[in-house]
Amino acid sequence: MSGRRVRVLMRRRSERGAAALEFVLIVPALGLLLALMIGAARVWFATTVVEQVAGTAARAASQATTPGEANTAAHRIAQAQAATNGLACTGLSIDTDLGGFQVPVGQPASVSVRLSCTVPLADLIVPGWPGAWPLKAEATSALDRYRRRG
Repeated sequence: MSGRRVRVLMRRRSERGAAALEFVLIVPALGLLLALMIGAARVWFATTVVEQVAGTAARAASQATTPGEANTAAHRIAQAQAATNGLACTGLSIDTDLGGFQVPVGQPASVSVRLSCTVPLADLIVPGWPGAWPLKAEATSALDRYRRRG
């Protein structure tokens, strides 16, 4: 055998198994990247749900005619939506700013709802994962300018 032929055979033998090694190294990295993307999407979903609940609660409060009805409507709808949106929201806190009901009829006014809760990371990312993710949202809705206010 010539020296050139021996070098070609040695080169082929030295690369044997390289594809399997690359596969073993790349697949776990891709799996981790996929899991990270899914976890980020779940956190984004939870944030969006809390913002939607706050917006719906503010809208419900703005349709009431008295501050008491507005507070009750905001709390009722926020609790109902938080329970039905598939989010394990613990420690749900609902703060309503009903100062718009003190503004005279004919002038622009609004009500605000601030909502906060904590979602366990086990529900968002990986079952059994310790910790929690705090979520907060605020929404404002205009009161009807010409409707009687409490």
